[in-house]
Amino acid sequence: MNQTPLIRFLKINPDKDGDIPLPRYMTPEAAGMDICISISGDLSLKPGGIMLLPTGFKMAMPSGFEAQIRPRSGLAVKHGIGLINSPGTIDSDYRGEVKLAVINLGDHEYTFKRGDRVAQMVISPVIQARIDVVDTLDDTERNSGGFGHTGI
Repeated sequence: MNQTPLIRFLKINPDKDGDIPLPRYMTPEAAGMDICISISGDLSLKPGGIMLLPTGFKMAMPSGFEAQIRPRSGLAVKHGIGLINSPGTIDSDYRGEVKLAVINLGDHEYTFKRGDRVAQMVISPVIQARIDVVDTLDDTERNSGGFGHTGI
């Protein structure tokens, strides 16, 4: 049985966005597909600013999978560009345009250009949990020990 999900992509405006690549793996063993943006001209983002960037595509993936949208490490390290909701999740039943919620955490204004690779998408299996409301929980060695309770 093939466990590799089939992801179907649809370009929203193929005539306008013929030059914008669909998500793709940049190396044979890449975990994530790079996602390019579909903007008409340059867009600048000031430090601390947030904006939603269009990609120009919709997608469908089989039930039991999600797409996780993550920042690209080069943009994050060199320019402070990340995703405000990282990782973002695209559910298997979503059919709208994929958009990237970017934030500039850097010290300088950053300019996005048409076709820039801004994020990456990792396809992951999803397991939905069963829910049981109870009156008590079992004790553990940690119990309610919070963040950093074991030291640094």
